Amino acid sequence: MAHLFNAVPALVVLVAAASVVSAQEFPTKPIRLVVGFQPGGGVDKSARFIGKYLSEAVGQSIVVDNRPGAAGNIAANSVVKAPPDGYTLLMANATVAMPGLFKNMPFDAAKDLEPVSLLAIGPSVLVAHPSMPIKRLKDLISLAKAKPKQLLYGSGGVGNITHLEMELLNAVTRTRMVHVPYKGSAPSIVGLLTGEVHVLFTSIPAALAQVKAGKMRPIAVSTRKRSSALPGVPTVDESGVPGYDAASWYFVLAPAGTPKKNIELLSREIVKIVNVPEIKATLVADGFEPAGYTPVESARFLQEELKKWANVIRTAGLKPE
Repeated sequence: MAHLFNAVPALVVLVAAASVVSAQEFPTKPIRLVVGFQPGGGVDKSARFIGKYLSEAVGQSIVVDNRPGAAGNIAANSVVKAPPDGYTLLMANATVAMPGLFKNMPFDAAKDLEPVSLLAIGPSVLVAHPSMPIKRLKDLISLAKAKPKQLLYGSGGVGNITHLEMELLNAVTRTRMVHVPYKGSAPSIVGLLTGEVHVLFTSIPAALAQVKAGKMRPIAVSTRKRSSALPGVPTVDESGVPGYDAASWYFVLAPAGTPKKNIELLSREIVKIVNVPEIKATLVADGFEPAGYTPVESARFLQEELKKWANVIRTAGLKPE
């Protein structure tokens, strides 16, 4: 019996040592976070903030690897082809859920990428030129139905999230507002201010100064939850279009087949990180609301987004380019 009790401390030491080894199984080397856009943009900025805190949390360097081109698909494809071990991650935006916009897509986001965490959701705001008799969403819908193909809406370009958000609104309200694409968000806002177009969806930071100056009128926010930046503006859902929910977002994904325990470790740390005050403030300043979804929640969200945007792209008659 004495020998048995003497063995207990040794057993405890062995178990503790095994736990430490187990805890150090992943990660044991730097993690690469691939971004499909140029340095300095919103996706890159968020990747660098997340990388800084994630590095501290897991004890390994997070290397941000910018691979711009093809609306982020070059970067995404490089991650799909990477070993599924958790050491290569993708920081993506909503474009990854819109494969119908592109010819010869080399990967299937639904099968080839594993969700780690939805970081943040960026609502758009529907705005109108102040000269228009539109104060509420129902005013816009009534006017659009009374004047089919006469109301013009702007966007940041064909296939841009602001284009698809309006096409989704066209589809669910059975209106026929006409698309006027611009080469970016800033030119589309100029188009609204000068009266070239009547309405548009745009990011909240891009609209905020003009809204405060009375140069454009906020009608509704695109997500189901109101924006903390425009708390007095109702959502499209609240305004009589139940179920409408559309936004840009930031997502961390891994190659399909990445070990579940590695995915879960990364996700747990990322969920903590998006609630760090500095990160939350940065996201909100860029027009995003922190999310921090679990892998299961993130997978469900991605599947819903893929289905939604495939339907919108098909209904709008958009052709892959």
